[in-house]
Amino acid sequence: MIMNWQNKIAEQVSSIPRSGIREFFDLVTGRTDIISLGVGEPDFVTPWNIREAAIYSLEKGHTSYTSNYGLESLRRSIVKYVDGFFHVNYDPLREVLVTVGVSEAIDLALRAILNPGDEVLYHEPCYVSYAPSVNMAYGVATAVPTSKRDLFALNPELLEASITPRTKVLMLNFPTNPTGAVAPVETLQEIARICIRHDLIVLTDEIYSELRYDGKPHVSIASLPGMKERTLLLHGFSKAFAMTGFRLGYACGPEPLISAMMKIHQYSMLCAPITSQEAAIEALENGTSAMLKMRESYRQRRDYLVKRLNEIGMDCHLPGGAFYVFPDISRFGLTSKEFATRLLMEKQVAAVPGTAFGASGEGFLRCCYATAFDQIKEACNRMEHFVETLS
Repeated sequence: MIMNWQNKIAEQVSSIPRSGIREFFDLVTGRTDIISLGVGEPDFVTPWNIREAAIYSLEKGHTSYTSNYGLESLRRSIVKYVDGFFHVNYDPLREVLVTVGVSEAIDLALRAILNPGDEVLYHEPCYVSYAPSVNMAYGVATAVPTSKRDLFALNPELLEASITPRTKVLMLNFPTNPTGAVAPVETLQEIARICIRHDLIVLTDEIYSELRYDGKPHVSIASLPGMKERTLLLHGFSKAFAMTGFRLGYACGPEPLISAMMKIHQYSMLCAPITSQEAAIEALENGTSAMLKMRESYRQRRDYLVKRLNEIGMDCHLPGGAFYVFPDISRFGLTSKEFATRLLMEKQVAAVPGTAFGASGEGFLRCCYATAFDQIKEACNRMEHFVETLS
């Protein structure tokens, strides 16, 4: 007898759509003629000293499990780094959890916090996993739209207007994927006051925090008065240190929440890979110089790409961080998906429709500049020719 799986899959999973990014890039698989401005992954190889630390870890036979919380030596390095960069101090033994990427940390936090029906607010356009992660934890995901007018920063008035008696969590991501938005300190301060007033928990995903180009220091909402005790700071190694394949992140926050997250982590993932953890220590202690070189390269690419897109007629603001630009393509009379699909099929340039990041992304296109400069230049030439056919 053939099993009928149609109503066997859990409702909170079957109702989740496929990632708009992955669905679109199924069209690219196997194509060698495509220039991709799509996948948000550094084009740099992990710096040699970090790779060497991973090799030495294996050569020394360090192939065991670690503490569920992660190596104590790594947690101490994390605390030192976070104190110096984010200006927030944590206890390495009770307030830090090493996870398999920031994605696992988000999942653990939501499952540890939410009861069925609890609401989570997040700003949109946003990273594709936020709403599905909330839904899988039986929460209710509510988007607070951001706009080009505000450079895609979260408007505190819109945030407060979205809060209901069921609202429990606010998720933040600055600098933002897909818009590159950064939050002015004054805006963060007002958001912090709102969170305190309404007794909200804050999950702040700051994976792109090292990649800022405006010369201003990154400010975490966790560092603001009254916020450390209600904030979970999420960070990792994928973007700043080009360590995507190492799958390593961490969460810093109040001991009761970290402890609750660890309970789930110990029964699902157990611990992050020891090889990745030992490489991460090297990244934190000796990786800044390589990170700064990569950041400068990204800045140069950003400046070039934004200039060219505006010359082409794809109105584009200068993003303050991450490695994405988010040009406005609404004037061409196509939906974001139509524009991206035609650009791919007709000119072999892959970019992501803005709607992959929520309804607020309609009329925009995400282009990732974490790719070689000559590829970016050629992609711009092809986009210019494409836009001419639309004109």
